[in-house]
Amino acid sequence: MTDFNLEGMSLSELKKLQKDIAMAISTYQDRQKAEARAKVEALARDLGYSLTDLVGTATKTTRAPAAAKYRHPENAAITWSGRGRKPQWFVDALAAGMTISDLSIG
Repeated sequence: MTDFNLEGMSLSELKKLQKDIAMAISTYQDRQKAEARAKVEALARDLGYSLTDLVGTATKTTRAPAAAKYRHPENAAITWSGRGRKPQWFVDALAAGMTISDLSIG
């Protein structure tokens, strides 16, 4: 194991070391998970099953991106679909006297 003189290192060197350690921990955990998964899959295969037969498939539902419904009054590149929290520019435009139909695209 390498000895580090932490007190003699600069802030940028310490931050780089911190980043490298976080990456090493993450890759170590990924390797451990992959090994565990391989062992469980092998055990299931030995018993005549697939892993998905035993635990089911965790299908992640993905929602298609919503079409934009509202456009920023000054910058047409900024839009909002109407889903989720209202963006600040939308709130500010309404407070400035604009209506929802003024901001509507269609």
